[in-house]
Amino acid sequence: MAAQFVPYTPDVEDDDPHFDQNLQTVIEKTENYIIESLKAGSTGRALRDAHAKGYGLVRGQVEILAGLTPEYAQGIYATPGTHDALIRFSNGSPHAGADARLGSATGLALKIFDINGPTLLEDEPDTGTFDYANINAPIFFCNTVEHYLFIQELFLNAPTYFSQGRPGAHRFFTEFVTGKGTLDQDDWAWDEFLAFLRLSKIPPVNVLLSSYWTMGAVRHGDYIAKVRIAPDPLSAAAVVRRAIDPASASEVFRPALQAELQERPYAFDIQVQLCTDLERMPVEDTTVEWPEQLSPSVTVAKLRLPQQDISDPENLEKMDALSFTPWRVTAEHAPLGNIMRARKEVYRRSSIERHKLNQQPRKEPRSADEVLGPAHHSDDAPTKAAGPHSPMPSTA
Repeated sequence: MAAQFVPYTPDVEDDDPHFDQNLQTVIEKTENYIIESLKAGSTGRALRDAHAKGYGLVRGQVEILAGLTPEYAQGIYATPGTHDALIRFSNGSPHAGADARLGSATGLALKIFDINGPTLLEDEPDTGTFDYANINAPIFFCNTVEHYLFIQELFLNAPTYFSQGRPGAHRFFTEFVTGKGTLDQDDWAWDEFLAFLRLSKIPPVNVLLSSYWTMGAVRHGDYIAKVRIAPDPLSAAAVVRRAIDPASASEVFRPALQAELQERPYAFDIQVQLCTDLERMPVEDTTVEWPEQLSPSVTVAKLRLPQQDISDPENLEKMDALSFTPWRVTAEHAPLGNIMRARKEVYRRSSIERHKLNQQPRKEPRSADEVLGPAHHSDDAPTKAAGPHSPMPSTA
């Protein structure tokens, strides 16, 4: 019998009475960190408060597949066709510097062009762009805005804790679980801490070999989903520089990405996992991985990266000037849950502050060419990799 997909209704989200108050505190802390990063960040510019270090801005093309079943052919995926795209690969840390200091949590932020319909950003409804900001894990280490208050503080100050060796690490872990002493023992943040430990053990690999999830749930038209961007198996098999050793050099992720794209095209599958059970596939608990046995991820589009050269330092400049947010989407793809709802205003305010401090114009581009210049069309036709296949928790 076919799985029964849970229909989207507004009551799948919880109402947090302290949401607005806690959100304002998060925004203030975020803006303060960005202001301070101008001096403390050692790059001479204001940093993002997460995914501060980018590894490259990559030209791509999204092909929305024809022939999808009605449950998957929802929202933008209801209309087959090809769209230009830009991809920002990044490290998840709020800090810049040598890769060895930043960990292996990485992000794939995707911007798709020429999408019809207003976005959910009231101050820029008609950009024609559609963003994903995905991370290389199916879970996230924070469930509520209330908890984000202390978790954000711990992450922004993590280098100080861990520079003190084992005692500093113990203090970091204790303050994480206890909410810096603010939580009753019955409410200690064990689920979030265990999710953090799982994320911290991700082995370093070429960013082309990771899968990237939306972190939280999103609407998928009439349904509820998580979206994964997973390596196409044939493309992944061709990657030469697979394992990454952050101890081998200060820069390891970007050179590996750059070298692969100079040699061959690449492809990812954009996949949708529909919710069939709100208990086992919760909307408000991002520490829970949605089981593939309950509902496999189904490929709805291909993300193709043509062979290209991203080695120019200008590539990093252009990447730095862009904004990505999970809320630059149409209403049929609205992010769901309180922690996703918090990202809307935090990302917007973070982007505004960062662009102002860096004296960068904050304007959404209308095409990939507008950012990177015209493509070299000899490089611009990636070989068709594998089509839809059976399937086997990342920035402002």
